[in-house]
Amino acid sequence: MTTISPTGSNLDEASEFLAKYPEVEGIDIVMTDCHGIGRGKIIRRHELASLYTSGRAMPSSLFGQDVAGDDVDTSGQVLDGGGDKRCWPLPGTLGMMPHTKRGQVLVSMYDASGEAYPAEPRHALVRQIEKSVASGFTPMGAFELEFYLVDRKPDQTGRYQPAGYVMTGRRSLNRNTMAVDELDEMSPLFDAIYEGAAHLGLTLESLISEYAVGQYELTIRYRDLLRAADDVIIAKRLIRSCARRFGVEACFMAKPFGLEAGSGMHLHLSLADRAGNNLYADQADGSLSPLMLQSIAGIRNTVGDTMLVLAPFLNSWRRFASASYSPASDDWGVENRTVALRIPGTPGKTRHFEHRVAGVDANPYMVATVTLAGALRGIAEKLDPGPAVEGNSYAEQRANSLPKSWLEAIHRTEQSSFVKDVLGASLHQAFTAVKHAEYQRLALEVSQAEWDLYGFVV
Repeated sequence: MTTISPTGSNLDEASEFLAKYPEVEGIDIVMTDCHGIGRGKIIRRHELASLYTSGRAMPSSLFGQDVAGDDVDTSGQVLDGGGDKRCWPLPGTLGMMPHTKRGQVLVSMYDASGEAYPAEPRHALVRQIEKSVASGFTPMGAFELEFYLVDRKPDQTGRYQPAGYVMTGRRSLNRNTMAVDELDEMSPLFDAIYEGAAHLGLTLESLISEYAVGQYELTIRYRDLLRAADDVIIAKRLIRSCARRFGVEACFMAKPFGLEAGSGMHLHLSLADRAGNNLYADQADGSLSPLMLQSIAGIRNTVGDTMLVLAPFLNSWRRFASASYSPASDDWGVENRTVALRIPGTPGKTRHFEHRVAGVDANPYMVATVTLAGALRGIAEKLDPGPAVEGNSYAEQRANSLPKSWLEAIHRTEQSSFVKDVLGASLHQAFTAVKHAEYQRLALEVSQAEWDLYGFVV
């Protein structure tokens, strides 16, 4: 068994952390499953060094569980193995969470010989990045996170509601989109989030109140694509754990309230050369980069096969029931927020595009993987994205070949040779088997809405 960390982590990082934070007695070790959920342990201070020198055992069956943590036998991760593998810390992710008084570090799974465990989503992204770099492209990116803050307990009807402001207890009756005073009334919570981010190496930036009561958006600084995906895992856990300590809950469902805006996870992407120059920058004559247009074409060519990654749950598909800033399409355009693939209007060297389809409930590693893979296909095949959309793409309701339901998306991803190649056979089998199991689980559940609508009428 290897005793050299395959992630490149070093004991010095642990020693420096323990010296900097002598008060820390516990450290959360967090591995991300196919749902984007952190699985792991809380270890004690004296155990941190051994994590860096020997790794830590965790069951590989974690990648064959549904969102509730139940084993799915057909995933290939339970009956065909499921034994312990070694998890090793990811360099640069060890940090302090002041509100919990514990440390936190992300870990990744490897077998006894130090080979990446094939069903882990992060490894799929690493493979695509390596492929990109081998072609001379360094992927850069950042995610935007939309989410709701909700009351901890449901109301008298059994429904959850947007949270009151933590400073005043007052409840908003209006959307208050981009209202600065609304942010001020939530500022104790967001101050704690920003403080935690500083200790975690997380570059949280702009904060806005979004297009619904209780909905907010945080942006994260642009950086290399792998760390950008790590940032989402760290940020969601930070936001969720901070919110609890202020008596509210952070909700990362794609559509928690049927009549209100859904929550997206927009990915901003570009490719740099080995010297760090943006290859998506405008041409000398001011025209758009051919490489960027080919990338957009590749994503348009593959997005239908990847919709299960972008919208992985039943609730994810409710976000597309309303056209309010939720593009379930493959359209593209310049400074057009009704399209799926948007090129921001600011010209010049910082040019990039924004993939707007994924919900905030999606796994960021898998979203980044299929997006980058689509872009690389477009470049390799020199694909043409077609004409840009001008005006309201919702109103035109352009035809596309995207799946129209969760079940259709499950079948399409299951049958997709592109997704199987990009995710790898093990992750592809586990992911689609788990989604089939979740579909069956919910198909057997009779909702209250069905009782209300049909129970004593039909």
